[in-house]
Amino acid sequence: MTTLSLTTFVSVDGVMQAPGGPAEDPSGGFEQGGWVVPHIDDDMGAFIAKTFAEAGGFVLGRRTYEIFASYWPGVTDPDDPVAAKLNSCPKYVASTTLKSAGWYNTTLLRENVPEQVAALKQQHQGGGELQIHGSGVLAQSLMAHDLVDLFRLLTFPVVLGNGRRLFAEGTRPMGMTLTESTTTGTGIAIHTYERTGPPEYGDFALRDEDDARGK
Repeated sequence: MTTLSLTTFVSVDGVMQAPGGPAEDPSGGFEQGGWVVPHIDDDMGAFIAKTFAEAGGFVLGRRTYEIFASYWPGVTDPDDPVAAKLNSCPKYVASTTLKSAGWYNTTLLRENVPEQVAALKQQHQGGGELQIHGSGVLAQSLMAHDLVDLFRLLTFPVVLGNGRRLFAEGTRPMGMTLTESTTTGTGIAIHTYERTGPPEYGDFALRDEDDARGK
């Protein structure tokens, strides 16, 4: 089965909305777009290049697709690690409003998206991950169906106080294993997690009673 990964930017308080610019996603009155830009550095660029090297296809929400499609087809350098993958690999876009998708090798997913993505994980050919980038609403829907296997979270040193959060109230509980961790020169904490299933739980009170008995 193909791995479905999610790579996304989040603030320290978990906000993922409009990281790239003020006009990217002002929904809900969000006025703090562009909060990642002051922290971008070569270390982050190297991590992004490494991540895209693992891609065999992309699953994107409508807004992220439109942002990518407005820029990346114009980048024709074959040595650009992001453009080379985005412009050639299959792209699957979840949208009920797009009437067509003109970017090369793009397929619209119009209904029953979790079921279609589950089938893609089984049927995807050509190797590499299926990758979600950004696409918060889509990511939350697929997390609710236990379809996201790998999380790459780039946590930026900023607290925003409001905005759409990746792990919103009502997110399905899950356990994770940290598989990679690094920090960039500008303080971006990059953590890679694999989903392991339901969380495990314990009880400090029981441990305290055992300690009192000398066990």
